[in-house]
Amino acid sequence: MAFQLIINLILACLWMFLQSDFAIGTFILGFIIGIFLLFFMRRFLGSRFYIWRILALVKLLFNFFKDLIISTVMVARIVLKKDMNIRPGIFRYETTLETDWEVTMLAILITLTPGTLSIDISDDYKAIYVHSLHVPNIEEEIATIRKSYEGAIMEVFH
Repeated sequence: MAFQLIINLILACLWMFLQSDFAIGTFILGFIIGIFLLFFMRRFLGSRFYIWRILALVKLLFNFFKDLIISTVMVARIVLKKDMNIRPGIFRYETTLETDWEVTMLAILITLTPGTLSIDISDDYKAIYVHSLHVPNIEEEIATIRKSYEGAIMEVFH
């Protein structure tokens, strides 16, 4: 991904030099032309087209901020209730992510979401121990993490 982005930036700068116009509009036009050139040359570059990864990253960030807002409201409702009828719990989340970086990213996203906290990562990086403020159904919580974060992380890094 970084290699394709660098090539695209070089193509945009080359376009500016060829046009003898060093305005931001010329750079943006050159960048867009570079995107099209890289799209048509993507099979020669040996990896997935980098725009798809950027779009997957935007999707991951959108899911995170959506979950951040929803969980913030839920935690505030729990805290402001007169009777705290909560079921805190710790569960083991088995991950299918492959690299240490991906598992660490998942643990960070879980920790940044209000109401959940990544306590520990197993030595083989295949499981994350998660504490949740209110977890009525552990299987549902695991499915939510798998659907919203793990799949999106795999799209970004694979």
